[in-house]
Amino acid sequence: MQWYVVASVLTVLTSSQGILTTLSQTNGRYRYDYATVPFLAEAFKLLVSSVFLWRECQSSTPPRMTTEWKSIRLYPIPSIIYLIHNNVQFATLMYVDTSTYQIMGNLKIVTTGILFRLFLRRKLSNLQWMAIVLLAVGTTTSQVKGCGEASCDSLFSSPIQGYMLGILSACLSALAGVYTEYLMKKNNDSLYWQNVQLYTFGAIFNMARLILDDFRGGFEKGPWWQRLFNGYSTTTWMVVLNLGSTGLLVSWLMKYADNIVKVYSTSMAMLLTMLFLGIIICMMSLHMYFAPPSKLVDMPLTVKTAPESVIEVSVDRRTDS
Repeated sequence: MQWYVVASVLTVLTSSQGILTTLSQTNGRYRYDYATVPFLAEAFKLLVSSVFLWRECQSSTPPRMTTEWKSIRLYPIPSIIYLIHNNVQFATLMYVDTSTYQIMGNLKIVTTGILFRLFLRRKLSNLQWMAIVLLAVGTTTSQVKGCGEASCDSLFSSPIQGYMLGILSACLSALAGVYTEYLMKKNNDSLYWQNVQLYTFGAIFNMARLILDDFRGGFEKGPWWQRLFNGYSTTTWMVVLNLGSTGLLVSWLMKYADNIVKVYSTSMAMLLTMLFLGIIICMMSLHMYFAPPSKLVDMPLTVKTAPESVIEVSVDRRTDS
């Protein structure tokens, strides 16, 4: 039951990533340095995981933590993949709209199955492969039918760079998920200890990216820590919290479920969410149509005014004699 709850929340967060990122733009451009968003998201995940790990250490049964270097050295790899993926995601939304990005994101359903077979050595039957492809087609079809006419027209009118970046983003997302599952299930270490290792390297690599940008720009805008929050708005902070929360939920699923279960749970929850929202919208529309106008619109109060006093004017009529 916990799998479905976590997957449902993950679906809502993932579906809103593209929308929030697009809303954070101004006239099609980012007023902030979008490389700072993944860094702050990694810092948020590291802070949350550190707090939970500290609480586990205070309990009567200390958590299991492997501190050997041969185990720790594996954690920078997914951090590098996520670093590239987060920046590719921002770059993709510069060329395509939100609907197109979400539809292309369904490619990770198939790529997850392929990498699941290659890296984790788990053989899938022909029927299972057909089921994965059918899931990807069904999810894409539901999204195409749900988008507006203008959004569907823009699906095939985006620049080729947008499609290439979208495909790369889907492949990187699947690769990061499969490798993270391998790390999480490699031993019985505490989930929060594994997260601390994963997000520590993530924060380091994202910081290195910011420093590299400073050197490339000749420190024209100053060092990265002085412009860390420049141009940030409420929507931008929502993007940061969205990315951070999504990463924490994904690590939980990788530890206690697997990538295929995550893909199925996310897709099914997304379809159910779309159906549920559709029913709510129809019920609201039905209520608005048949409800009395007084319940929907503030009608002006009727004020009784005193009748105007009538002034009698006498008119003298003169008749010709």
